Amino acid sequence: MSAKPPTIVDLKWIGDLQFSGTSGNASITLDSAGVAGPSPVQALAFAFAGCMAMDIAHILTRGRQPLRGLRAHLVADRAADDPHRIVRMTLRLVVEGDVPQDAVDRAIALSRETYCSVWHSMRQDIDLAVCAEISTGGREGFSPSTGGREGFSQGS
Repeated sequence: MSAKPPTIVDLKWIGDLQFSGTSGNASITLDSAGVAGPSPVQALAFAFAGCMAMDIAHILTRGRQPLRGLRAHLVADRAADDPHRIVRMTLRLVVEGDVPQDAVDRAIALSRETYCSVWHSMRQDIDLAVCAEISTGGREGFSPSTGGREGFSQGS
């Protein structure tokens, strides 16, 4: 199996602590303050949550599961001291559709253990919890009052 081609990113300083970036056809503005665009740590969190969510959606649809929607909510706790790295992440998923719990659990495990290249590029001493709720009815959301940390059963 041949290696994937390298990911190439070009950044240009646009003032203050902001950079415009391109990679292939994609572009982004990174902003240390998280105003003009995500901060670098926010971009990392987007990348991780997006990678796992995309893997899970792909695995479930390839397995012909009746997936109608998938939402992800990530809380990434950071160290108090420099460099304020991510030390713990909790990813909460809401899977919409009549998808069996074992299929969701398998998709989460495959993403975490095999496919999520972002997770496998990060330090493995980060405490990671992933859990899922299956919603066969309406469009339940994440509770902003709890920060998304409560109300879900713990998964792998």
